[in-house]
Amino acid sequence: MDSYDDRGAEGGDGIAEPGPDQREEIPSGAGQVLESGPCGGMAALSLPYRIVAAIALSVIGLVACGQLVMVFLHVAPSNTLTKQHGEAVDDWIYPEFEQNWKLFAPNPLQQNIAVHVRAEIAGADGRRTTAWMSLSGEDGKAIRGSLLPSHVHQNELRRGWDFYLNSHDNENRANGLRGQLSERYIRRIVMLRLSEHDYGGTVERIQVRSEVRSVAAPPWSEEKISTRPSYRVLPWWTVTPADLPESAEGADK
Repeated sequence: MDSYDDRGAEGGDGIAEPGPDQREEIPSGAGQVLESGPCGGMAALSLPYRIVAAIALSVIGLVACGQLVMVFLHVAPSNTLTKQHGEAVDDWIYPEFEQNWKLFAPNPLQQNIAVHVRAEIAGADGRRTTAWMSLSGEDGKAIRGSLLPSHVHQNELRRGWDFYLNSHDNENRANGLRGQLSERYIRRIVMLRLSEHDYGGTVERIQVRSEVRSVAAPPWSEEKISTRPSYRVLPWWTVTPADLPESAEGADK
């Protein structure tokens, strides 16, 4: 006796009909020719625009290759090409593409430099001179513990003092206009910082000095380094209206 499943699986001719899972589905798009979509990139451009794009890409590639060659010649040891075309290489590199190797081989500071100031105050009780105040110390307090320290507190005084030292000789004589500009810059920074304090009078003169201490050797080193401070004291400067911050200058007027 045939089972119910066998009878249901066979047709009248005894041939089994394919089940629903066995029937082949005929793609709805069979027999139709698929049309290609629109082309992208440079192929979609007309011939004149293709030519312009090809020329632009070629120029960019040539400039990039030229840049690599110039940088290589700039950082490479002296050779025949750099001797013959050194000026052309320098004209290309400076100042935009100057290579600063301190990024890869930094030279850490081996000295701690602090800038101090004292002022001569003219008040109701006569003239008096204040004690030395560490401007660098105030910047350090503002930076220490701050998640987002101010760029002014980190670099203004330090870069200004470097600017002054590099544009003056050991006798504090200015080397041209840059020296005069650096002195004016230091004077304005000092007066801006002093304006944050109340000395009970008018600042008539200021004097600036730097304190330099060598960084002590680490505990594991046998090197002996003196950490005694050395000072560079600048002459007294008479305060002029040009040295005053804008707020103080406006108040005097």
